Amino acid sequence: MTEEIGKVRLDLTHYPGEDYYCDGAVEDELLEIAKNYAEVEYPRIIEERKSWPVLYHLSALRENIVDWLPIDKSMKVLEIGSGCGAVTGALARKAGEVTCVDLSRKRSLINAYRHMDCENITIHLGNFQDIEPDLPCDYDYICLIGVYEYAQAYISSDTPYEDFLRIVGKHRKNNGRIVIAIENKLGLKYWAGCKEDHLGTWFSSLEDYPEGGVVRTFTRKGLIKAAGQCGFSDVSMYYPYPDYKFMTSLYSDSRLPKPGELTSNQRNFDRERMQLFDEKLVFDTLIKEGEFPLFSNSYLMVLGETPEIKYAKYSNDRAEAFQIKTLLTENNSDGKTVRQIEKHALSNEGSEHIRRIHDSYEKLTARFTGGKLQINSCKLKEDLISGKEDGSDASVIFEYLEGKTLEELLDDCLERDEFEKFHALFDEYLERISYHEEAAVTDYDLIFSNILITEDGQWHVIDYEWTFSRQVEAKEIAFRAVYCYLLENEKRNKLNLDSILDKLGVTEAEAEGYRRQEMKFQKYVTGKRMSMEEIRDVINQPVYALSELPMRSPAEKQRERVQIYEDKGNGFSEEDSFFLEDASGTERKFRLVFEGERKAVRIDPCSDFCIVYLEEIKWNGKSVPVKGKGISTNGVRTGEGVYAFATQDPNITLWPAEAEQRRENVLEVSMQVTRMPEETVRHMQKKGLF
Repeated sequence: MTEEIGKVRLDLTHYPGEDYYCDGAVEDELLEIAKNYAEVEYPRIIEERKSWPVLYHLSALRENIVDWLPIDKSMKVLEIGSGCGAVTGALARKAGEVTCVDLSRKRSLINAYRHMDCENITIHLGNFQDIEPDLPCDYDYICLIGVYEYAQAYISSDTPYEDFLRIVGKHRKNNGRIVIAIENKLGLKYWAGCKEDHLGTWFSSLEDYPEGGVVRTFTRKGLIKAAGQCGFSDVSMYYPYPDYKFMTSLYSDSRLPKPGELTSNQRNFDRERMQLFDEKLVFDTLIKEGEFPLFSNSYLMVLGETPEIKYAKYSNDRAEAFQIKTLLTENNSDGKTVRQIEKHALSNEGSEHIRRIHDSYEKLTARFTGGKLQINSCKLKEDLISGKEDGSDASVIFEYLEGKTLEELLDDCLERDEFEKFHALFDEYLERISYHEEAAVTDYDLIFSNILITEDGQWHVIDYEWTFSRQVEAKEIAFRAVYCYLLENEKRNKLNLDSILDKLGVTEAEAEGYRRQEMKFQKYVTGKRMSMEEIRDVINQPVYALSELPMRSPAEKQRERVQIYEDKGNGFSEEDSFFLEDASGTERKFRLVFEGERKAVRIDPCSDFCIVYLEEIKWNGKSVPVKGKGISTNGVRTGEGVYAFATQDPNITLWPAEAEQRRENVLEVSMQVTRMPEETVRHMQKKGLF
């Protein structure tokens, strides 16, 4: 009972005859795509369809979670829960033989059609418990990617998670590995306001799944405990970031993230989320306190011999010619721990980019010889790889250096308000990068995180991927470094950018030109492809900031209220004022009736810094011009009907003429009020925006 889709073999021996779970019409859409489009077209389709399921099942970033594993063509891999084949292709490219198990025929067809040219894939359809007895016991790798949390659905027992591991463990060879990727039930994104991935509810994993169900995720300690109970003594924990689904970086206990590295946290592709705090800043706190492993959004657990790779970074959201991966490897040689950094091409086109990195090393070394910048040593390696069109895979190997990045040192200065020390370090940076400035070779990416200062005081350029054979002024390189530095972290805004511009001699016109150049550079790197952030925007799942949620304190609510003052002939006073309790939020419309004449009426739109757009004001049915003798404000007019108030006592005063007065006077107001943080208002004032 078999079926063949191209070169892929489907084994239907244990298929029950129907799919017991289905995601509906989206699976038909995915099958249509797999049948009619080549994999190279998937990025375009993802951008066009603006669909979370299409992104989730077809994104090349899904493969990153297994691509780093040291699998070669001599090895056999078992993938349990292969679904639509998000990682099957990566396993098939690396391994000699891939066996997949999945309950759904529709999903297995999608998997087969998208990989129909792979002759080393067999897909078994049916329940794992039925298929398992027929599987051999000599797999080098067994992969459970997004599967372990469903063990209760696969295994009927009182201890399904432990029993599942024991059963799976029988099918690995003696020195084989089991790889489990799963969400962390205490992942920081859940604390910050993301919904639980499987149930779509807020805080359910943090509350230990009070509503029940078959899904269970685990903490780091819980995973290690389950592995130990099943007899696994060799356990290695890895931390995929932002999570295992679209991993761009993989950390380990030997290489944990550093402050400032975890900046890509808006990942709600599938559903709405709240944003209760800035995850980037909280991650920095956890990293400094040594608690990152507890709150990593996802885990990858390897059971078996610890892999040599301790860190991986993927750049496969770029244009194809620039797609690479960076690895940190660690091994013991003659009793010594040897570490090195490797960069590998992820495509044939990327191999040329890797070779250019080695050329850049030689050119930059020649430029800075005699100066105060050391270029980290780099060796080019070309391996013969079967299946590659050109028969080779280019990689470069860098010396691993210990030290602190210039970015870390500058952050330390700002954290302690040591601005003189900050500027001294920046001056030293500028001096060092200016050496042989006239040379026709420039590392355009000499940002602070790419410079490492070792204990002996030497400054090393550790990454020079974006080196070009042309002369670029040092002030442009330095401006870009500062520009990127400030964009990455709001806490760095205490730095006075104007003082840096003055130091560099950069005019505002030049600065604007440099910013435009940076936008062009980013498009050069990404090509015509959307970034994951841009894809998230077009999928358009909302983010509710805490400030937008209806959880204001009584004091906050009072600051939002509109207050009306009446001048009955003795000026304005608190006694002759009242609040409009139902006029809050951005859109504020109200109608007031005054018995008798008024010398003036004052409207305080709120009790905070704000920008107000006066859509319309009517006195006794007649429109009042928003500028002229009949109206005054203590704000600054920035546009037609728009006023900015750099005060917490904003006011708009109407002066109705006697001829416009009646026994009963009616005031109608329609306006938009946007409260602003004081820092923003002061910054806008400083920049002359009002």
